[in-house]
Amino acid sequence: MGALKHIFWLGTKELRAVLGDAMMVGLILFTFTGMVYMQATALPENVNHASIAIVDEDNSSLSRQIANAFYPPYFQTPVQITAGEVDAALDGGDILFALSIPNGFEADLRRGHQPEIQLDIDATAVMQAGLGDAYIQNIVNDEVARYLSRADAESDLAIGNEIHRAFNPNGTMSWFNALTGILDFLNIIIIMLTGAALVREREHGTIEHLMVMPLHAVEIALAKIWANGLIVLVAFGLSMSVVVEGWLNVPVAGSRWILMLGATLYLFAASAIGILLGTVARSMAQFALLVLLVVIPMMLLSGGISPVESQPEMLQPFTALLPSRHYMAFSQAVVFRGAGLDVVWPDLLRIAGMGLGFLLCSLLVFRRSLSAAS
Repeated sequence: MGALKHIFWLGTKELRAVLGDAMMVGLILFTFTGMVYMQATALPENVNHASIAIVDEDNSSLSRQIANAFYPPYFQTPVQITAGEVDAALDGGDILFALSIPNGFEADLRRGHQPEIQLDIDATAVMQAGLGDAYIQNIVNDEVARYLSRADAESDLAIGNEIHRAFNPNGTMSWFNALTGILDFLNIIIIMLTGAALVREREHGTIEHLMVMPLHAVEIALAKIWANGLIVLVAFGLSMSVVVEGWLNVPVAGSRWILMLGATLYLFAASAIGILLGTVARSMAQFALLVLLVVIPMMLLSGGISPVESQPEMLQPFTALLPSRHYMAFSQAVVFRGAGLDVVWPDLLRIAGMGLGFLLCSLLVFRRSLSAAS
C-alpha cells in the first residue's frame, strides 16, 4: 500500500511539472491535432485537384468526351486554351498538365489509325506530375476504348476487371495516414516526456533527493510512466475524436474502448523505452540522439508507411521485436475492420509483454546508475 502511495504522489509531482509548462502543453495539443491533420492530408498518394488544360483542335464528340472525363477530386475542371498559350501557362505555374488533342483525331481513329495525343507536364510538382501522368493516360485510353466500343469495334480484352475495395471503398489515403501519424507522434511524445524527465532530474541534481527517500527504482519509474502516459492518453483520445473522426471523417468500425485499451498498453511499452533511454543517457544531448536512433526505426518499420511484407526480408524478423508493429496491426484491425478482443488479443499480449520486458531492463540499468551515483 505504501508503494502505491509513493507512486501516486510522485506521479502527481510529474503531472504538475508537465502541465505547469504552458509551452509543453501547447506542443502536445498541437502535435495531436494540427500535426496529425497535416500528416494525413498534406502528402496524398493520389492526384488531388490537379490543374489541367485542354487544347482541343479536333473539336469532335470524342475530344469533348475526353475533356469531360477530368473532374474533381482528382482534377480541377479543365480549362480550354490554345496551343500558343500552353508554354506561358506552364511557365507561369497556372496549370500542371496540358493535354493537346490534334485535328482529325477522331477521324483517324475511325479509319483504324493510331493518332497521338501530346501531354505537357510541369514536373516541378514531382509527386503530382508522376502520378498524374498515369492517371491521364488511363482516362484517355478508357474514353477511347469506350468510344470505339460504341462504334462496334472489336476489343482486344477478353475479360474486364471490376475492383471492390474492402474497408475503404474510395481508397482515401488520409484514413491510413491519420493512424500512421498518431502512432508516430505517440512514439515521439511519450518517449521524450518520460526519458527527458529522468535526464532532467539527473542534470538538476534532484535525483539525489530521491535517493535519500525510502523509494525504490520501480516506484520512480512507474510514477513517471503513469503520469506522462495519462497526459498522452488524453491527447490521443482528443485526437481520435476531434481530428480523426471529426475533421478527417474516418469511420471507426470497432470499439473505442478496445482502441483506448490498446493505446494504454502501447503507452506503457513506449514509456518503458523512454525510461530505458533516459537511464542510459548522461545528458539531454545524448538522450536526443538516442531518441532519433530508436524512434525512426519504430516509425519506418511499424507497417504504417509500407507493409511489413514489402520490407527487406532481413528486417522483417526484427520488426517483430518492435511494439509499434503490433500496435499498428492492432489499431488498423479495430478501426477499419471492426475487430474485437477475440481477434486482437495476441497483439495486445505482445505489446504488454514487450512493455514489461523494457521496464525490467530499464529498472536494472536504473538501479545500477543509482548505485554508481551513491
